[in-house]
Amino acid sequence: MEFYYKILENNKEWVTKKLEEDPNFFKRLENGQKPPLLWIGCADSRVPANQIIGADPGEVFVHRNIANMVVHTDMNMLSVLDYAVNALKIQHVLVCGHYGCGGIKAAMENKSVGLIDNWIRHIKDVYKMHQAELEAIDDEKKRWDRLVELNVIEQVYDLAETSIVQNAWKSGQKLIVHGWVYGVGDGIVKDLEVDLMSNQDLDEVYRLH
Repeated sequence: MEFYYKILENNKEWVTKKLEEDPNFFKRLENGQKPPLLWIGCADSRVPANQIIGADPGEVFVHRNIANMVVHTDMNMLSVLDYAVNALKIQHVLVCGHYGCGGIKAAMENKSVGLIDNWIRHIKDVYKMHQAELEAIDDEKKRWDRLVELNVIEQVYDLAETSIVQNAWKSGQKLIVHGWVYGVGDGIVKDLEVDLMSNQDLDEVYRLH
Protein backbone atom coordinates (compact mmCIF):
# COMPACT_ATOMS: atom_id res chain seq x y z
CA MET A 1 0.00 0.00 0.00
CA GLU A 2 2.98 2.30 0.41
CA PHE A 3 3.26 2.79 -3.35
CA TYR A 4 -0.48 3.44 -3.62
CA TYR A 5 -0.44 6.21 -1.00
CA LYS A 6 2.70 7.63 -2.55
CA ILE A 7 1.04 8.15 -5.92
CA LEU A 8 -1.91 9.90 -4.25
CA GLU A 9 0.55 12.30 -2.66
CA ASN A 10 2.33 12.71 -5.98
CA ASN A 11 -0.96 13.84 -7.51
CA LYS A 12 -1.42 16.54 -4.89
CA GLU A 13 2.13 17.76 -5.39
CA TRP A 14 1.64 17.83 -9.15
CA VAL A 15 -1.56 19.86 -8.85
CA THR A 16 0.13 22.33 -6.52
CA LYS A 17 3.07 22.74 -8.90
CA LYS A 18 0.81 23.26 -11.92
CA LEU A 19 -1.28 25.87 -10.14
CA GLU A 20 1.84 27.72 -9.06
CA GLU A 21 2.98 27.83 -12.69
CA ASP A 22 -0.45 28.69 -14.09
CA PRO A 23 -3.49 29.32 -11.83
CA ASN A 24 -5.88 28.74 -14.77
CA PHE A 25 -4.30 25.51 -16.04
CA PHE A 26 -7.10 23.15 -14.97
CA LYS A 27 -9.87 25.64 -15.76
CA ARG A 28 -8.75 25.71 -19.37
CA LEU A 29 -8.70 21.90 -19.56
CA GLU A 30 -12.20 21.81 -18.11
CA ASN A 31 -13.51 23.63 -21.19
CA GLY A 32 -12.69 20.78 -23.57
CA GLN A 33 -9.87 19.40 -25.67
CA LYS A 34 -8.53 20.22 -29.13
CA PRO A 35 -5.35 18.14 -29.51
CA PRO A 36 -3.61 18.22 -32.91
CA LEU A 37 -2.18 14.71 -32.50
CA LEU A 38 -3.39 11.14 -32.00
CA TRP A 39 -0.61 8.95 -30.58
CA ILE A 40 -0.89 5.19 -31.10
CA GLY A 41 1.81 3.66 -28.95
CA CYS A 42 2.85 0.64 -26.96
CA ALA A 43 1.48 -0.03 -23.48
CA ASP A 44 5.05 -0.36 -22.18
CA SER A 45 5.45 1.71 -19.00
CA ARG A 46 8.75 3.17 -20.23
CA VAL A 47 7.13 5.00 -23.16
CA PRO A 48 4.98 7.89 -21.82
CA ALA A 49 3.55 9.73 -24.83
CA ASN A 50 3.26 13.25 -23.40
CA GLN A 51 6.64 13.31 -21.68
CA ILE A 52 8.58 12.06 -24.71
CA ILE A 53 7.49 15.04 -26.80
CA GLY A 54 7.21 17.58 -23.97
CA ALA A 55 3.44 17.93 -24.36
CA ASP A 56 1.01 19.11 -21.70
CA PRO A 57 -2.34 17.49 -20.86
CA GLY A 58 -4.81 18.36 -23.61
CA GLU A 59 -2.23 18.28 -26.41
CA VAL A 60 -2.13 14.55 -27.25
CA PHE A 61 -5.00 12.09 -27.71
CA VAL A 62 -3.60 8.65 -26.85
CA HIS A 63 -4.32 5.01 -27.62
CA ARG A 64 -1.95 2.31 -26.39
CA ASN A 65 -1.80 -1.46 -26.75
CA ILE A 66 0.78 -4.23 -26.86
CA ALA A 67 3.34 -3.36 -29.57
CA ASN A 68 1.41 -0.35 -30.96
CA MET A 69 -0.72 -2.44 -33.30
CA VAL A 70 -3.40 -1.32 -35.75
CA VAL A 71 -5.72 -4.31 -36.03
CA HIS A 72 -8.68 -3.72 -38.33
CA THR A 73 -11.05 -5.72 -36.11
CA ASP A 74 -10.04 -3.86 -32.92
CA MET A 75 -13.13 -1.78 -32.14
CA ASN A 76 -11.32 0.00 -29.31
CA MET A 77 -8.61 1.33 -31.60
CA LEU A 78 -11.09 2.11 -34.38
CA SER A 79 -13.36 4.01 -31.97
CA VAL A 80 -10.43 6.10 -30.74
CA LEU A 81 -9.35 6.76 -34.33
CA ASP A 82 -12.86 7.69 -35.43
CA TYR A 83 -13.35 10.11 -32.55
CA ALA A 84 -9.92 11.67 -33.04
CA VAL A 85 -10.39 12.17 -36.79
CA ASN A 86 -14.09 13.02 -37.02
CA ALA A 87 -14.84 14.76 -33.72
CA LEU A 88 -11.52 16.26 -32.63
CA LYS A 89 -10.32 16.90 -36.20
CA ILE A 90 -6.75 16.01 -35.32
CA GLN A 91 -4.17 16.74 -38.04
CA HIS A 92 -1.54 14.10 -37.26
CA VAL A 93 -1.73 10.41 -36.36
CA LEU A 94 1.52 9.03 -35.03
CA VAL A 95 2.38 5.36 -34.61
CA CYS A 96 5.26 5.17 -32.15
CA GLY A 97 7.03 1.89 -31.46
CA HIS A 98 10.10 1.46 -29.28
CA TYR A 99 13.30 -0.50 -29.32
CA GLY A 100 13.35 -3.32 -26.78
CA CYS A 101 9.64 -4.03 -27.25
CA GLY A 102 8.67 -7.27 -25.49
CA GLY A 103 5.73 -7.89 -27.82
CA ILE A 104 8.00 -7.74 -30.84
CA LYS A 105 10.51 -10.04 -29.15
CA ALA A 106 7.78 -12.56 -28.35
CA ALA A 107 6.69 -12.56 -32.00
CA MET A 108 10.22 -13.61 -33.00
CA GLU A 109 9.99 -16.69 -30.80
CA ASN A 110 7.77 -19.78 -30.68
CA LYS A 111 7.02 -19.80 -26.97
CA SER A 112 3.41 -19.66 -25.83
CA VAL A 113 2.85 -16.84 -23.34
CA GLY A 114 -0.92 -17.13 -22.94
CA LEU A 115 -3.83 -15.14 -24.32
CA ILE A 116 -1.45 -12.60 -25.84
CA ASP A 117 -0.35 -15.26 -28.36
CA ASN A 118 -3.44 -14.33 -30.40
CA TRP A 119 -2.46 -10.65 -30.48
CA ILE A 120 1.19 -11.35 -31.23
CA ARG A 121 0.19 -13.38 -34.26
CA HIS A 122 -0.44 -10.09 -36.07
CA ILE A 123 3.21 -9.17 -35.46
CA LYS A 124 4.25 -12.57 -36.79
CA ASP A 125 2.44 -11.63 -40.01
CA VAL A 126 4.76 -8.63 -40.29
CA TYR A 127 7.77 -10.88 -39.69
CA LYS A 128 6.60 -13.24 -42.44
CA MET A 129 6.16 -10.34 -44.89
CA HIS A 130 9.77 -9.27 -44.31
CA GLN A 131 11.27 -12.67 -43.51
CA ALA A 132 14.03 -12.58 -46.11
CA GLU A 133 15.33 -9.19 -44.93
CA LEU A 134 15.09 -10.09 -41.26
CA GLU A 135 16.74 -13.49 -41.50
CA ALA A 136 19.62 -11.97 -43.43
CA ILE A 137 20.49 -10.07 -40.23
CA ASP A 138 22.74 -12.34 -38.15
CA ASP A 139 22.84 -10.19 -35.02
CA GLU A 140 19.71 -10.97 -32.98
CA LYS A 141 19.52 -7.51 -31.39
CA LYS A 142 19.74 -5.79 -34.77
CA ARG A 143 17.11 -8.14 -36.18
CA TRP A 144 14.83 -7.29 -33.22
CA ASP A 145 15.39 -3.56 -33.77
CA ARG A 146 14.62 -3.88 -37.46
CA LEU A 147 11.39 -5.78 -36.80
CA VAL A 148 10.36 -2.97 -34.43
CA GLU A 149 10.85 -0.51 -37.31
CA LEU A 150 9.14 -2.66 -39.92
CA ASN A 151 6.21 -3.23 -37.59
CA VAL A 152 5.70 0.53 -37.17
CA ILE A 153 5.84 1.05 -40.94
CA GLU A 154 3.23 -1.65 -41.53
CA GLN A 155 0.96 -0.17 -38.85
CA VAL A 156 1.20 3.26 -40.51
CA TYR A 157 -0.03 1.72 -43.76
CA ASP A 158 -2.73 -0.24 -41.92
CA LEU A 159 -3.97 3.03 -40.43
CA ALA A 160 -4.05 4.73 -43.81
CA GLU A 161 -6.01 1.81 -45.23
CA THR A 162 -8.89 2.28 -42.79
CA SER A 163 -12.11 3.78 -44.11
CA ILE A 164 -11.87 6.40 -41.33
CA VAL A 165 -8.62 7.89 -42.60
CA GLN A 166 -9.48 7.54 -46.27
CA ASN A 167 -12.87 9.20 -45.83
CA ALA A 168 -11.16 12.10 -44.06
CA TRP A 169 -8.80 12.51 -47.01
CA LYS A 170 -11.71 12.22 -49.44
CA SER A 171 -13.51 15.08 -47.67
CA GLY A 172 -10.42 17.27 -47.92
CA GLN A 173 -9.44 17.05 -44.25
CA LYS A 174 -5.75 17.71 -43.62
CA LEU A 175 -4.44 14.54 -42.01
CA ILE A 176 -0.98 12.99 -42.03
CA VAL A 177 -0.01 9.56 -40.66
CA HIS A 178 3.58 9.22 -39.37
CA GLY A 179 5.83 6.49 -37.96
CA TRP A 180 8.41 6.82 -35.18
CA VAL A 181 10.54 4.55 -33.02
CA TYR A 182 11.53 5.64 -29.51
CA GLY A 183 14.86 4.66 -27.99
CA VAL A 184 14.22 3.59 -24.41
CA GLY A 185 17.97 3.63 -23.71
CA ASP A 186 18.63 7.19 -24.87
CA GLY A 187 15.23 8.90 -25.05
CA ILE A 188 15.68 9.83 -28.71
CA VAL A 189 12.95 9.42 -31.31
CA LYS A 190 13.80 8.07 -34.77
CA ASP A 191 11.56 9.41 -37.52
CA LEU A 192 11.10 6.55 -39.97
CA GLU A 193 10.13 9.09 -42.64
CA VAL A 194 6.98 7.25 -43.59
CA ASP A 195 4.44 10.07 -43.87
CA LEU A 196 1.16 9.29 -45.63
CA MET A 197 -1.20 12.10 -46.56
CA SER A 198 -3.51 10.69 -49.25
CA ASN A 199 -4.72 7.33 -50.48
CA GLN A 200 -2.44 7.81 -53.49
CA ASP A 201 0.29 6.65 -51.10
CA LEU A 202 -1.42 3.25 -50.91
CA ASP A 203 -1.43 0.28 -53.26
CA GLU A 204 -4.40 0.42 -55.61
CA VAL A 205 -6.13 -2.57 -54.00
CA TYR A 206 -6.49 -0.67 -50.69
CA ARG A 207 -7.80 2.61 -52.11
CA LEU A 208 -11.43 3.45 -51.39
CA HIS A 209 -13.28 5.62 -53.92
